[in-house]
Amino acid sequence: MSTPVTGRRLRLNLDHGSWELLWSHVHRVLVVNLGLAATNAPLLLALGVVHRPWQYPAFFGLLSLGLGPSLAAAFHYLRRTTEDDRAPAADLFRGYRRLFAPALLGWAPCVLLVAVAATDVAVLRKAASGPALIPLLAVVTLVATSSGIVTMAAVADDPRISPRTLLTASYASVRRWWLGLLNLGLLGITLVLVNQAPLLGLAVLPGCTLFVVWRNSRAMLGSLAPAANPAFSDTHRDPVGAKA
Repeated sequence: MSTPVTGRRLRLNLDHGSWELLWSHVHRVLVVNLGLAATNAPLLLALGVVHRPWQYPAFFGLLSLGLGPSLAAAFHYLRRTTEDDRAPAADLFRGYRRLFAPALLGWAPCVLLVAVAATDVAVLRKAASGPALIPLLAVVTLVATSSGIVTMAAVADDPRISPRTLLTASYASVRRWWLGLLNLGLLGITLVLVNQAPLLGLAVLPGCTLFVVWRNSRAMLGSLAPAANPAFSDTHRDPVGAKA
């Protein structure tokens, strides 16, 4: 009988730099996911207990105000990782504490505008003028949501909040609308997947999604007046995976 020939074992041969890059990315994602879960614990708990959250818009509207500061803290930490690949998790929570007030001031008007538009849609959907006004209100909702996200990226770089910051974020969301829609689409897909598998989704997806959203938001802001804001360096003006 002939002796069977054993094949060679496949080995994953990566150099030290590749492993460092891989583990740095994993560390960054895990820290962002931990920060989001910790800073939004009341909202996550309420969503886990209430089966139909849309029936309690005022309650969940108030809880959603905390999303803005947590986004700003996550974007602040992602910016820190460009300087230190292994920035400690404490940097995220320090950023959350420092940016909470300005982020809340920038996020609250966007939440209010979305709430007003959603209320108008609910009231007008059975009215005669509903078919004409609902598409406009839907556009207002999308622009307000995108503007809030871009505002949090701006606050993460410069905590000084002003009406000009909100106007700039809104103009950037309209001027580079395709990046705004990409951000909202990625966030929507992430929310659906997290809803289907909460533990696995929260452990893996938010950090990856927010990294792309952060880069795109900085590209949207940097395209307006990159020379006026040195925080937006050349390495962060272009969105992930595309050049617009």
